[in-house]
Amino acid sequence: MARTASITQDTILNVSFELLQSEGIKAVSARKLAAKANCSTQPIFRIFKNMDELWAELFVMSLANFENFHLAYPQESPVPFVNLGMAYIRFAQENKHLFALLFVADKRYGKTLYDMLNGKAGSVGKELAKAKAEGCADPAGMFSKMWMVIHGAACMSMTGDFDLSETETRKLLEESYQAFS
Repeated sequence: MARTASITQDTILNVSFELLQSEGIKAVSARKLAAKANCSTQPIFRIFKNMDELWAELFVMSLANFENFHLAYPQESPVPFVNLGMAYIRFAQENKHLFALLFVADKRYGKTLYDMLNGKAGSVGKELAKAKAEGCADPAGMFSKMWMVIHGAACMSMTGDFDLSETETRKLLEESYQAFS
């Protein structure tokens, strides 16, 4: 009679995701994961052919986490790109390691920044259409300019160097949009 596997793919992914959230992707090693899951490294490599395959799954999980975060974030500003920017900045503050994996690391597992931000809900496309409807002559150019401000603020948030309140941040983004118009 064959022994049943007590360590499942879900167990490995959940423990890996916990490690990722608390310590970052570099902490997700086979040895550290095995110790945290209370198993040997054998079940890890029975389920995943290598660590890169596991990291790719963690990337997908992190991206889904960001999409859910963004979709649940309050839509308080009528100004294009501001609500998306607010969610992105808050995500960086609250999920430093996930943000770093998704938006700062150089490996994106075949996803572009646009793909990740647009998500299943078509968020960027909706914001571009909103900007165009408000008379923006170059919505894509506006997005690029706004994204430089948004990404900079998010990276500063991730490192603890951004200390504006939510109200001040929203005002900064709204004023940036007006200045770029």
